[in-house]
Amino acid sequence: MTGRGTGVDDAMLEHKIEVVACALRRAAPAVDSGDAIAVLTELGGLEIAALTGFVIAGAAARVPVVVDGVIALAATCVAARVVPRAIDFCFAGHRSTEPAANIALDHLGLQPLLDLGMRLGEGTGACLALPLLEASARILREMATFDSAGVTEKT
Repeated sequence: MTGRGTGVDDAMLEHKIEVVACALRRAAPAVDSGDAIAVLTELGGLEIAALTGFVIAGAAARVPVVVDGVIALAATCVAARVVPRAIDFCFAGHRSTEPAANIALDHLGLQPLLDLGMRLGEGTGACLALPLLEASARILREMATFDSAGVTEKT
């Protein structure tokens, strides 16, 4: 599940893989418990905890949340475990080339809006996906139906 990220050579990738494996061994009791908050406490940082709250708050306010990148997907996995219906308000901005992102997308059942082979970070996938979401909302809200447009022949 550990990918290169941006600009990582083979030696650094091997180091990243070992760090993740070590963290998973240390956190095995929390992982085995199935308690998402315990896993977050063991493996997450403040940013993942904050994003988890953001996803849950978005759902509580019935505001769509565009999820972009591995860190945001990790937070969304926690949010969906704590408040399962929170996922109903989430959109995946894009499919990252990072292995963990694809594992999380599959786990969450999210279909990304874009698949451009990116691994840039900084929310670039979300920025590119927002116009699609805005256009979709406008079409749903503003597009005429056959009846409102006076179309009598519907074949």
